[in-house]
Amino acid sequence: MEVCGSHTAAIAKNGIPGMLSEKIRLISGPGCPVCVTPSAYVDKAVELSLAPDTVLTTFGDLIRVPGSEGQTLQAAKGQGAQVKMVYSPLATLKLAREDPNRTYIFAAVGFETTTPLYALLVDTLIREEITNVKILTAVKTMPGVIRSLCLGGAEIDGFIAPGHVSVVTGYEVFEPLASAFHIPFGVAGFSGQELLAALYGIIRHRGQGVVMNFYPSVVTREGNGRAKHLIDKYFEPCDAVWRGLGKVPESGKVLREEYRRFDAGSIGLDDDRKANPACQCDKVLMGRKRPVDCPLYGKICTPLTPQGACMVSTEGACHTWLAGHRTF
Repeated sequence: MEVCGSHTAAIAKNGIPGMLSEKIRLISGPGCPVCVTPSAYVDKAVELSLAPDTVLTTFGDLIRVPGSEGQTLQAAKGQGAQVKMVYSPLATLKLAREDPNRTYIFAAVGFETTTPLYALLVDTLIREEITNVKILTAVKTMPGVIRSLCLGGAEIDGFIAPGHVSVVTGYEVFEPLASAFHIPFGVAGFSGQELLAALYGIIRHRGQGVVMNFYPSVVTREGNGRAKHLIDKYFEPCDAVWRGLGKVPESGKVLREEYRRFDAGSIGLDDDRKANPACQCDKVLMGRKRPVDCPLYGKICTPLTPQGACMVSTEGACHTWLAGHRTF
């Protein structure tokens, strides 16, 4: 299983499934941050974007993600919502400085890769005494969900560990999991050669609790100490709701109590109702079903009308399958 949306896209782009033996099955896990953002979070973001004198800033993919009733930020814009796409959370600061009479809320979703930026955003708000910016967080961490998958009975013989995440955390974060479940982890880059090297290493070490680093140009065992310190300064661990999987213990981050004044209402967004109860994304994310096994796939669930977590982004498993780039 790869647990990185960028790996999902790279595996498809390089045609890797077609190069492998039929005995090797690749599974796209819960590695797309937009895909696993719960419906209650989207509902809250839509609500905030419609509030008077409020502007919600976000990355592009989140604008299309449906909430519990199918509402999206994109649709909310047609109702008068103030939603602006940005390429960096720090771009929100420029907007807020130029428009001090409105509140700017950044929708902060992602894994360990982007969390340092959110911590830096809060750090800058404090240093520059900016009072009209808040963040709505849905920050996830990888070890917790991998542990949950293993404990939940998912049949996974090894993990292609996320390269971008490992730059921050270091590959040591996967060592307890490898040891506990006797499965190999291979940290991989994003080229076809790097992914194939990781797959080869994982298969050779099947049944062994080892972590291998196939991305040594940027990944170390210890990771980025400065980034981890910044995260720990402003965030603390929490249980987190993953779209399609429900609440996963110790798999998220929230602002520490002393910094909650910057939070826009992230606490308690635990409802993850399916827009369509027939959606099978939870089983797809655990490798129990293929996208084509879902009765909605390719019919009413398409990239333009996504019904579940795996279709909302180009890095989602169902989106990738429907694009014709990947089969198993």
